[in-house]
Amino acid sequence: MPRPKDAKGFVVLPKRWVVERSNSWTMRARRNARDYERKMSHAEAHLQWAFITLMSRRLARPHQQPQQPTPNTPAA
Repeated sequence: MPRPKDAKGFVVLPKRWVVERSNSWTMRARRNARDYERKMSHAEAHLQWAFITLMSRRLARPHQQPQQPTPNTPAA
């Protein structure tokens, strides 16, 4: 997606933002922070493993129940 012609300074590009955010999430995995792998298939496997770990942690996270408003009961 090209940068807008009238833009000055930093401009968030929606599609690029998604890719950059995803890359930063996978870089939290220590092994992905450096280029250790000699074969591309190994590097791809480590990226896939990082995304699997990320998603499984998000799915296993306990969900917070929305707070239900308590009905006003008259004092007796």
